[in-house]
Amino acid sequence: MKITRSGSQASAKGPGDWFTGTVRIDPLFGASSPARAAGNAVTFEPGARTAWHTHPLGQTLIVTFGRGWVQREGGPIEEIRPGDVVWFEPGEKHWHGAAATTAMQHIAMQEALDGKAVEWMEHVSDEQYRCGPDTR
Repeated sequence: MKITRSGSQASAKGPGDWFTGTVRIDPLFGASSPARAAGNAVTFEPGARTAWHTHPLGQTLIVTFGRGWVQREGGPIEEIRPGDVVWFEPGEKHWHGAAATTAMQHIAMQEALDGKAVEWMEHVSDEQYRCGPDTR
């Protein structure tokens, strides 16, 4: 058994290559072999979001506070709220982040395949983001 105490792991700023806006990543758990799942609490300030990306084994998001938006390639931008659980299929191109005027936090869990849990792609443009539910 291993207990990781709250606040014992340093928070990190979301890298500009992966995010637009102000994002904080708080590690929750890493994959300890033979397990391959890891999880982080990710906090997005209003308007902040991920770049487009995929996960080789999928990703689960659990919204803990605020209001956010998610989109898979070719689909509409969907609103997410506390308690919502979002599942992205393996290889499904998507992005997620806060709504335009409200911060949002989710717990993100994904598994690594051959040591890789995510493939980052291009940023979500301001024009793409402005198509969200609050901006139509």
